[in-house]
Amino acid sequence: MDYRQLRAFIAVFEERNITAAARAIHLSQPALSGSIKALEDALGTTLFVRRPRGVEVTDDARALYPEAQRMVAEANRLLTRFRSDRVCAALQIGVEHDVSSATVKQLALAAATITPAVRLQLVTGCMGAARLASEELRCEDELFLPLHSDPFVRALPLASDGHERWIICPAQPSHQRLQPFYDGVPVAEAETFALALELVAAGLGSAIVPQSLAAEQRDVRTEPLPQLDMRRRIGLCYSAQALAVEGVIQLRDALQLSIGQPTWLALPSI
Repeated sequence: MDYRQLRAFIAVFEERNITAAARAIHLSQPALSGSIKALEDALGTTLFVRRPRGVEVTDDARALYPEAQRMVAEANRLLTRFRSDRVCAALQIGVEHDVSSATVKQLALAAATITPAVRLQLVTGCMGAARLASEELRCEDELFLPLHSDPFVRALPLASDGHERWIICPAQPSHQRLQPFYDGVPVAEAETFALALELVAAGLGSAIVPQSLAAEQRDVRTEPLPQLDMRRRIGLCYSAQALAVEGVIQLRDALQLSIGQPTWLALPSI
């Protein structure tokens, strides 16, 4: 059992398809199938059952998956440690609008585990080898690693009596789903949730925004909307081609390990 076999196993487990898995880790299908067969022989068990439209995972595969993720992540850290004498490669990651500071911190902490082999570069918007964004902004050809689930809440000024008019965000993908909750004529519009929160803090009105962003605005208070059960997922968007960029796989694996660790984030994990 070796590193390449475990990477092949993780790809097939996540994709549920040999062709897609081979494409994701830039292997030929015969090479990937050979790695899976060698791993099954080493473990003495069957991990996948081929079906007409993909593969079905066995109970042993489900048990192996978290262990394989941990082992591959540890191997990546070792590679990083012993390659520290190389020139650092720059890894550019985009951060879309309305991503909380806590999520950016999660990314930075994950990146710290793969330095000094990789130098993180954060840029604003849809740029870089991968990006932090809500799932609604994921492109069709991108994979998505969810980091946390973010409920929507009502944000109000601190001195609110609960009867403020609404500040809306019509440019947001969630706007159509939120429209039934808006009554009356909106008092203002904002392009982003962050700008809407600035208007709320100024006392102009109230807005329905993701909880993670409202929690970082000290001049507002929040309350749940009992009739509203809506969330957005925030995570890492990346294409299969981006996995060839140095550091992307290591960063993805480090972020995967960070999910659900309360010492890193006070955010609800997936």
